[in-house]
Amino acid sequence: MPEGDTVLQTATRLHEALAGQVLTRSDLRVPRFATADLSGRTVLDVTARGKHLLTRIEGGLTLHSHLRMDGAWRVYAPDERWRGGPGHQIRAILANEEHIAVGYRLPVLELLRTSEEDRAVGHLGPDLLGPDWDPGPALDRLLAAPERSLGEALLDQRNLAGIGNVYKCELCFLARVTPWLPVGALPDGALPRLVTLAERLLNANRDRPTRTTTITSELSTPPSPPNATPAQSAPATTPARAPARPRARPPVRVQERLYVYGRARRPCLRCGTPIRLADQDDRPTYWCPGCQSGPTP
Repeated sequence: MPEGDTVLQTATRLHEALAGQVLTRSDLRVPRFATADLSGRTVLDVTARGKHLLTRIEGGLTLHSHLRMDGAWRVYAPDERWRGGPGHQIRAILANEEHIAVGYRLPVLELLRTSEEDRAVGHLGPDLLGPDWDPGPALDRLLAAPERSLGEALLDQRNLAGIGNVYKCELCFLARVTPWLPVGALPDGALPRLVTLAERLLNANRDRPTRTTTITSELSTPPSPPNATPAQSAPATTPARAPARPRARPPVRVQERLYVYGRARRPCLRCGTPIRLADQDDRPTYWCPGCQSGPTP
């Protein structure tokens, strides 16, 4: 599923294949731009903005595309067989003498003036993988609607750009709250930590071929109960005594790449409770009822 990290990888592949080269073929298979011919123009750069792709072309033009759920760009050599899907799913072809970039199942494809890119991406919040990432405005935008569920707020690209449904589920698990918990109900300091973790996770995966969110050191620490308080862990009537030395635990070897996403009914990697699945805003949402506190469907 395309999210900020995979879209950045796609932009990198397209940039390496197209930037600085003259287009020898262009074919935009959407009615509005079917007659546009970009042949003879040089591709200047390809960049990602959140989950959007901007291919900038000589003459002040930008080809804007969005992958949504199952769109993809593939790069081929001139004599290589195209394997991205059947021909009727192709929406764009950009070719030079060395490479052919083919866009499959692109739900958004438009040609616009580079000076007008804000029409396509100006609404986005701070980009988690952008060079100008700033957590402050992202926090302000998230806190502007404290009654909104955390899962929905994280997916809203106007708050911060780059998080999709996989990261939504994984981040809520790591924060130990359900995606249905209102933003304003998070414990003090939890939201800044969550935003920082989001940036760390996406950056950790920006070059990985397979997305991974499991963290061995995090699994090596047994979780406290979701609603535990100091009083619960040490009753006032208990005589004071030196705390017992914790027994060393062997390192946990993580074979799963994700904590909860796609793991419905399988045991939680932390506590063993079966992972649950329900829809949130028509998106499959996974959580652990043993580790994550907050409202659920």
